[in-house]
Amino acid sequence: MTTVETAKKIGPVLATFVVANNMIGSGFFLLPASLAEIGGVTAFSWLVGTLIAMALGGAFARLARQYPDLNSPDDYVRPALGRDMGFLATTLYWISSWMGNNAIAVAAFGYLVILLPIDDSGSVRLVGQVALIWLMFALNLLGPRSIARFQSICVIFGLLPVVAVLVAGWGSFDADIYRESWNLTGKSDTVAVFSQLAPVFWAFVGLETGAMVAGVVKDPDRNVPIATLGGILIAGVVYLVSSVLMMGIVPAQEMAASSAPFALVAGKMFGPWAIPLIAAAAALKATGTLGGWMLVTGESGARAAQRGFLPSIFGRLRANGSAGWGLFIIALSMTGIAVVTVAPTVSGQFSTIINMVVTLVVMAYIAAGLSLLFGTRERPSTADRMLGMLALVACGLLISSTDNDILIGSLVIALLAWAAYRGFGNRYGAPAA
Repeated sequence: MTTVETAKKIGPVLATFVVANNMIGSGFFLLPASLAEIGGVTAFSWLVGTLIAMALGGAFARLARQYPDLNSPDDYVRPALGRDMGFLATTLYWISSWMGNNAIAVAAFGYLVILLPIDDSGSVRLVGQVALIWLMFALNLLGPRSIARFQSICVIFGLLPVVAVLVAGWGSFDADIYRESWNLTGKSDTVAVFSQLAPVFWAFVGLETGAMVAGVVKDPDRNVPIATLGGILIAGVVYLVSSVLMMGIVPAQEMAASSAPFALVAGKMFGPWAIPLIAAAAALKATGTLGGWMLVTGESGARAAQRGFLPSIFGRLRANGSAGWGLFIIALSMTGIAVVTVAPTVSGQFSTIINMVVTLVVMAYIAAGLSLLFGTRERPSTADRMLGMLALVACGLLISSTDNDILIGSLVIALLAWAAYRGFGNRYGAPAA
């Protein structure tokens, strides 16, 4: 490797923050409201969820050593489990990605509605979410450079005021408020904690990105595990601290009914003037995240089409590099998800979507565990098998906390996708066998 090639690669610190940044998104802004319906006991859900994420992160770090150039689940699934499983892992991951964009749209408009002279009814939120989806679709058509600039602006101006709330918030923390809302479910603490593992895990979706960028990390054998596990730990601490802080400032029932929990907390701390400021910052950050993830889903759809996993229309790129038709189909699908998931409260709609997404992405993660357990490029070592088994146990815990209806719906999606691939895969330019 030349000195120039080495200079272009990133070290463990920067790689760690790349992984952490990919996990700190819409969950940061709305999960406190969703978890407030359960109570402060969900602090232990964060602890267990972080351990689960680290178990899965260890599995992906191991796969990155075996496949340093991987950029799709198919790269590590197919050698061990065959093309059909490679298709399922890739496609379910792609579906979960664009469905997750709906949760980001819910969070963005939940804060934006505070700034507008409109009510917070379900129909208004639906129209607002759909408008955001198509606005980000239009921006993505301008090409990756435009969306990258937009996202950079959103991160800079959107995150700083929210970080200020977290830093200054401890002066307003009231232990009595936190204790009074400890467990609102009427069930045991253990049941309450494990029932929220799937919603909490939404915050860690993206933990696999350390493995996906192994090719641009210096000394990946050493630094990818550091970046993956370090990024997960940073994200877990940020989510745990913010959740506990907010539940100690605003009573849980009041927070659960809010579409903008961070703005609500800021109002309690600083007064009414802070509410629109924090709402604008959070809406800006979430909107930038939505635009960036739409770009990612468009590009991942194009790569899946090139492998024969999606119709060729998803692989058609415009001159500026944007996946125009693929993004159009994704935006249409997201509009449909927004319609069928609309709920009386923002937190209710957000919870429904993230539970669907987590179930689908866990199915893709199961394939990663099986790949380590049954074999990689080389004969699997004892460490490979142990990490694979640990990943499967982690996935089992997440599935056990999922609502049965959502689990059945996810299995139906997987079966329909597989049936379509087996029946029509050859038409998309790749063998189905």
